Amino acid sequence: MNKNIVCIGAGYIGGPTMAVIAKMNPDRKVYVCDINAKRIAAWNSKNYALPIYEPGLVDVVKEVRGKNLFFTTDIKSAVKKCDIIFVGVNTPTKMFGRGAGRASDLQFWEATAREIKGYAEGDKIVVEKSTLPVRTAAAMEAILNDSAKYRFTVLSNPEFLAEGTAIKDLLSPDRVLIGGPETLEGRAAVREICDIYAGKDGKWVERYKILTTNVWSAELTKLAANAMLAQRVSSVNALAGLCEATGADIDEVARVMGADRRIGSKFLKAGPGFGGSCFKKDVLNLVYLCETFGLHTAAEYWSGVIKMNDHQQERIVSRLFKAMFNTLANKKIAASQRGARPARDYRSQGNREREARPCGA
Repeated sequence: MNKNIVCIGAGYIGGPTMAVIAKMNPDRKVYVCDINAKRIAAWNSKNYALPIYEPGLVDVVKEVRGKNLFFTTDIKSAVKKCDIIFVGVNTPTKMFGRGAGRASDLQFWEATAREIKGYAEGDKIVVEKSTLPVRTAAAMEAILNDSAKYRFTVLSNPEFLAEGTAIKDLLSPDRVLIGGPETLEGRAAVREICDIYAGKDGKWVERYKILTTNVWSAELTKLAANAMLAQRVSSVNALAGLCEATGADIDEVARVMGADRRIGSKFLKAGPGFGGSCFKKDVLNLVYLCETFGLHTAAEYWSGVIKMNDHQQERIVSRLFKAMFNTLANKKIAASQRGARPARDYRSQGNREREARPCGA
């Protein structure tokens, strides 16, 4: 097996992750592929006008691009060259069909799996990097290994990046999660990916921070982690309404709660709730999974997180209207972004599903 790596998908996951992998593994060639020629041209632009913004990303790309990091639209050639394939394609929420509005749309993922199978000229390790429903790896393995000439071992390696600190999170992660089949081939493949994250000469992620599980646990953990963070945001906002009604100060309540080491202070800032493309999508995906497996009480519980978030946004708009005598006519409104997550550049992917709350004038 060679040490070359390719990532299919040059978006928010693939670009930064592969740039840092290339930086910390100078002995490996890393390719980032995408069918979007305009996006690849931006990654290759002479003035480093990259298609996404993250603090520190340009510096990392400048260091490794053209040396051991390459951006290309030639997926076929890259798959042939590399024995380790990361898949970081978009998995938006389905807009129609079964599970619409909740389940993940896996059409791009399926198309990528079939491309890999068609282009491969040897055994491959295929690593799920996109956020995917539990047991998606089984479906991918079924596609790849159906009447295949070669053997494909499918792993799960979900990302845990926060927009605004993605490069910092990659260079010094809290943990790296790798899930693989509990077979000899699976364990060997997991070791290969562990070696990538350890970096050349073991100078990147400490081995105790590289956590390994079975595939299904790894797939579910990403959804569960985002659902737990979303739950904290909705919980503190639920308390905020009660504080306003009783004369308590939510900032004081949150500060004292956060002083409890069992609770901690993160994600306890009351505000307009969560937006972006991750939290809502992942919670809805979790709701759909619970319903699919007949866990209806659990599904209702997680649905409540979304309902509370929607309620908080409506409540804030209602307060705004009340303060302005129920009209926006001839009013000027300034918005300052203060929330649980770091400030984001308007170009970053988390803004792609920002909600606009309907309101009258």
